Amino acid sequence: MDSDRDRPGTADDEAGDLRSDTSRAIGFSDAVFAIIITILVLDLRTPEVPPGGLLRSLLDEWPVYLAYVTSYLYVAVNWLNHKGTFHRVRCTDRGLHWVNLGVLFSVALLPFATAVLSGAVQHGDRSDERVAVALYGLVGVVLSVAWLALYHHLSRHRDLLVPRVSPRFFAVERLRAVLGVVSYAVAGLVGWLVSVPVALVVFLLLPLFYGLSSNGFYDLRRWARRHRPGARP
Repeated sequence: MDSDRDRPGTADDEAGDLRSDTSRAIGFSDAVFAIIITILVLDLRTPEVPPGGLLRSLLDEWPVYLAYVTSYLYVAVNWLNHKGTFHRVRCTDRGLHWVNLGVLFSVALLPFATAVLSGAVQHGDRSDERVAVALYGLVGVVLSVAWLALYHHLSRHRDLLVPRVSPRFFAVERLRAVLGVVSYAVAGLVGWLVSVPVALVVFLLLPLFYGLSSNGFYDLRRWARRHRPGARP
């Protein structure tokens, strides 16, 4: 007598039917990233000033520019990380869709946190600046936790990955995600308790670090090999 596993329509078959290639997930994610970057730039408004006051007004907008550059870099790095991760994924399952949606949800919070931070710094109220910095740090923590969940899911479901993906890749990526949780939490606390400018500098440097270490430090190592003395062009 055939077991339930051999019969059509069983749980195993249904689980297999829930799997699909990555094209839809990547296409949807790319669209979300594009919308987020578009929303970020909407905070850059043309100042309404009398004749002769344009330069001063533009200079007074520096918190908006700083917040935009910081968050743009952060979104760009997340997009690069997303591409590097899904380049190693062969197919998706329901769990991967959910953790991917968690990453997109977290990234989508950045325009709100950016607008709050730039507005608070621009108005110069110390209490509001502390709250805004803490909010931005909290969003960074939530985003890092979302990436940690994504990497954990992929490390536990290696059948979703393309062949020859090193297990060490996701170990390094999880370490980077944990570092993000700690770094953004510390930056938020520093801004709340010690110094808002120091926290802003940390927020700017963190995307640069993650950009250099993107793709499991592979891109950085490849760049170093190409530029070491005696390397072939």
